[in-house]
Amino acid sequence: MSPESETRTSVDLAAARVRWEAVLADLEATLDSSATATDTTVTWTEPTGLGPVPRDLVGRASRLLAAQRDRITALEDARRVTLEHLGALRAVDATRTPQTAVYLDASA
Repeated sequence: MSPESETRTSVDLAAARVRWEAVLADLEATLDSSATATDTTVTWTEPTGLGPVPRDLVGRASRLLAAQRDRITALEDARRVTLEHLGALRAVDATRTPQTAVYLDASA
């Protein structure tokens, strides 16, 4: 391999590493902000042209994946609890009998 090819390859690898670090940082920031936000919807677009994860970033990517899975589990649990509460409220509301009006609007 010529010195030019080696330099080009190392430059390409460095550029790919920088792109991967930016993507991981963005995903980590999104995960952190979604943990505290209650009404935020984040639209994510899959980055293109990244290539394989650099070997030294595999651990970081794996930790991010584990944190995302934990967040998904927490959201599914919160959804389940919310649906249970909603079901209980609907059950209570279904047992109520309609009542007559307490006040008469004589001015209307």
